[in-house]
Amino acid sequence: MGYQQYGISPQFVERVKAKMKNTAVKERIKGLINGVTRSELQDPAVVRRLVRNAAAILNEKLSSVQEEQIVKFVIAQKIDPNNTFHLIRLWNMFR
Repeated sequence: MGYQQYGISPQFVERVKAKMKNTAVKERIKGLINGVTRSELQDPAVVRRLVRNAAAILNEKLSSVQEEQIVKFVIAQKIDPNNTFHLIRLWNMFR
């Protein structure tokens, strides 16, 4: 899987996926990323802020190394939130 190349553990991903099944948590995360643009997802400062806020919502304690790995992963994906293909590709990566 792609995220493992960045040092992100499958256990962490599974924990986050389980927490995202909680409707209240999912809605808070959706609110956090609502309106985020492609250029913002290429800006390390913006991505770092989103990762920190998401970690707080999910009640996940991230080390600085984990945070950096996630930021690098998100930037490397070149995600366009308005491109359905990009969203499907991400969905498939984390199914």
